[in-house]
Amino acid sequence: MTQTPQVMPARNYPFGEADRLNLDPFYAHLRGAEPLTRVRLPYGEEAWLATRYDDVRTVLGDARFSRAASVGRDEPRTHPRQGDSGMLSMDPPEHTRLRKLVAKAFTARRVETLRPRTQEIANGLLDDFAAKGSPGDLVEHFSTPLPVAVICELLGVPFADRDKFQVWSEAIISTTSLTPQQIQDYLNSLWGYIAQLIAQRRVQETDDLLGALVRARDEDNDRLSEQELVQLSAGLLAAGHETTVTQLPNFVYVLLTNPDRWRELVAHPDRVPAAVEELMRYVPLGTAAAFARYATEDIMLGDILVRAGEPVLGSLASANRDERVFDHPDELDFARESNPHMGFGHGPHHCVGAQLARMELQVAIGSLVARFPNLELAVAEGELEWKKGMLVRGLRALPVRW
Repeated sequence: MTQTPQVMPARNYPFGEADRLNLDPFYAHLRGAEPLTRVRLPYGEEAWLATRYDDVRTVLGDARFSRAASVGRDEPRTHPRQGDSGMLSMDPPEHTRLRKLVAKAFTARRVETLRPRTQEIANGLLDDFAAKGSPGDLVEHFSTPLPVAVICELLGVPFADRDKFQVWSEAIISTTSLTPQQIQDYLNSLWGYIAQLIAQRRVQETDDLLGALVRARDEDNDRLSEQELVQLSAGLLAAGHETTVTQLPNFVYVLLTNPDRWRELVAHPDRVPAAVEELMRYVPLGTAAAFARYATEDIMLGDILVRAGEPVLGSLASANRDERVFDHPDELDFARESNPHMGFGHGPHHCVGAQLARMELQVAIGSLVARFPNLELAVAEGELEWKKGMLVRGLRALPVRW
């Protein structure tokens, strides 16, 4: 029987504080008993929450669900600030227009040409890490500088400025770790910094991605406005390192707390690519579902009627543990035959840098298991400090010994 939105009272969401990288077991209950449920986030209007794989794919990939419709609405969210999220608030064809400008820099073929240089950077960082002696902090000395160095070289941003833009980038993933004024100040600083780099390229052309975007803007104003150029470039810089900086130590933490899986990779390094895919499925990066899509017409999701104008959140983390798609979904299995995970999202907003992230994670994990086969945590698991007040889960430090 079809249910209408009035039947279900809204639950508070997220359901509780994020517990390290453990997915709240209530998602499993919802997938079985109430796959589309009403939720109320700390800010914004009530929404539907989709928890099953097929429903999440529909919400993220069906053109009848719109991100652009969130503009001007009191969007359900975990943070107090409201505002235009740039490309993340667009639908095709506007979204496609901007995405095409950068997508060619992140194709699998283009990314593979970056692998040798990424390996070279990783080797140098691990040389320095080993020279400092055991124990050491993997976050500070490896998992942070590696993705930052790669995105800096790709975009053409000075690596020496990393301490500045890494601080400013927190504005993009903060929920409560920064005040609304701090967030705006950081964003203004990041945009101003990028505007300076753009101005430099108008004086002297470069062959990097930022130079290519400047040329696209200046040669055809209809393709990219000046504001879009600045915000797109800033978004690429921030997103191009922030998620990998966070996920790499998350992955290592999972491997070291599942030592059989670490030893499996030490013995079979050829399984690293499959391990990266499985870790993308298994590790819930986000603390909660975000970026609601709005139904543009009445749509059935399972047995529930979603009315036109209602927002729906799709939980990628829950979808990646759906028993209908993945056998033994709560197990970490590097030999999984089918792994159509949505760790990089789905649909028009599928992560444009997915191939770059995959390559960096493969290089990083492969380098670690080869260089430090006896790697282990240097502190008790309960002593690790986790980030708070952010859209993502991650470690502030990962002390390891070898």
